[in-house]
Amino acid sequence: MGSLVEAPLPDNNCNGNNHHHHDDTSHNHAYNQSSVPEGNRPSENNMLEAEASRKRRAFDVLPLEVGTRVMCRWRDSKYHPVKVIERRRMHCGGPNDYEYYVHYTEFNRRLDEWVKLEHLDLDSVETDVDEKVEDKGTTQKMTRHQKRKIDESQVEGHEELDAASLREHEEFTKVKNIATIELGRYEIETWYFSPFPPEYNDSLKLYFCEFCLNFMKRKEQLQRHMRKCDLKHPPGDEIYRSGTLSMFEVDGKKNKVYGQNLCYLAKLFLDHKTLYYDVDLFLFYVLCECDERGCHMVGYFSKEKHSEESYNLACILTLPPYQRKGYGKFLIAFSYELSKKEGKVGTPERPLSDLGLLSYRGYWTRVLLDILKKHKSNISIKELSDMTAIKADDILTTLQGLELIQYRKGQHAICADPKVLDRHLKAAGRGGLEVDVSKLIWTPYKEQGC
Repeated sequence: MGSLVEAPLPDNNCNGNNHHHHDDTSHNHAYNQSSVPEGNRPSENNMLEAEASRKRRAFDVLPLEVGTRVMCRWRDSKYHPVKVIERRRMHCGGPNDYEYYVHYTEFNRRLDEWVKLEHLDLDSVETDVDEKVEDKGTTQKMTRHQKRKIDESQVEGHEELDAASLREHEEFTKVKNIATIELGRYEIETWYFSPFPPEYNDSLKLYFCEFCLNFMKRKEQLQRHMRKCDLKHPPGDEIYRSGTLSMFEVDGKKNKVYGQNLCYLAKLFLDHKTLYYDVDLFLFYVLCECDERGCHMVGYFSKEKHSEESYNLACILTLPPYQRKGYGKFLIAFSYELSKKEGKVGTPERPLSDLGLLSYRGYWTRVLLDILKKHKSNISIKELSDMTAIKADDILTTLQGLELIQYRKGQHAICADPKVLDRHLKAAGRGGLEVDVSKLIWTPYKEQGC
C-alpha cells in the first residue's frame, strides 16, 4: 500500500533509564520532632500502614492484564498514558515478574516498546479493561469514529479496512518482532512488525548486507558474507547520477530475492505496507549515496509495471538515518519525472499514511503554486496536469484545500493572487533536493521489450 515515512524520531539516546533519587528523609527533610506539637506529629504506624496498603493495592493488580491502561515513564522521563498490548514472563522471576509491551496512546505505534514494571505507575492503573470492542466474536462493522476511539494512532492509514480486517491486522502486527537492525555503518531501531520467515522469530537484531540486502542473525555471519559478496550497489541499472547521488532501477522479476528482502526491510518502518511476496510485478527505484566504499541505500520507492489506476508509486521510504535531508521529497519528485517521460499522469497508491499525505500535499503545493506564479493568465486544471503529470483529482483537492479555487458557471476557476500564493508557498516549506532531469537516462518499462 502507498505510504511514506520521513519524520523526526524522538531522541533515541534517552532510553528512559531509572533516575535514582537520594532519600533525604534522614537529612534535610527529617522531622524535627521537638519542634512539632505532639498532636500534629505523623504517626509512624499510620505511615507504615498507608505504604503497606499501597503495596497491597499494587500487588492486587499484578500481573497487569492485556488491555490495561496505566501511566508509563518514557524517554523524556515524564509519565504518559499507555495501553498494555502484550506481556511476557521474566526469566528467573516470581509469579508477577513480567515485562509489558505498551502502546503510548498519544503517539504513533512506531514508539511501542517493551518496558519493565518499574517504569509503570501502578497507582494509575485503570482496572476497567476495555476489551469489548476487540471481541473476536463480533462481525459488526464499525464507523470511522468508533474505530478511531479504539486507538486513533493504530487506525491511521487503515480507514478502508472494516472492523474485522483492522483487528486481524493489529493482532498479527501488534508486537515488534525485530528490535534493531544493522545496515552498513548504522544500527537502526525498528518501528513496526515485519513478517520475516519463522526461523528469525527468536532474533531481536538482524544484520543486513547493505548491498544485496541478505539478512543474518549474527554479526559473524554478516562478516563472512561481506567477504564473499561482490555487489557494491543495488542490482539493476543505474538510471540517474548527480554528484554523489545515484538511482538504480531494480526489476522485481529479474532480482526476486533482492525485491523480497527490500520488502522485509521496508515493512520494519511502514505500518500499513502490504508485503508483496510476488515482486515480479514491481520495479524498485533505490536511491543511494555513493562514496569510495560503494553505493549506500538511503531510501526507495516502488511502482507497478502496469497500473490500471495510473499509480506511479506503490511504496516509499526514507531510512531513519537519512531522514530530514529532503530525500523523501526527492523520491516523490523523481516518480513524477518518470511519469512525464512516460507521457502519463500519475498518482500515489492509496491509502497514504498521515506523513505520506503531508509530504505529497507539500510537493503538490510547491509545484502547482510555482507554475501559477509564473502564469499570470488563466490556466486550466487540465493544463496544470499536462505540465506536471499530477492527476487532475490531486490538483483539484490541493487547490481546494488552499482555497484557491472557485466553482463558477459550471466550471472551476483558479484564483491566483500573488500575495496569497507567496503565503502558501512559505507555509509549504522548502522543496528539498532538485531532480536534474538532464542526468536521468531511462527508458519506460513498456519500451524495454521485456
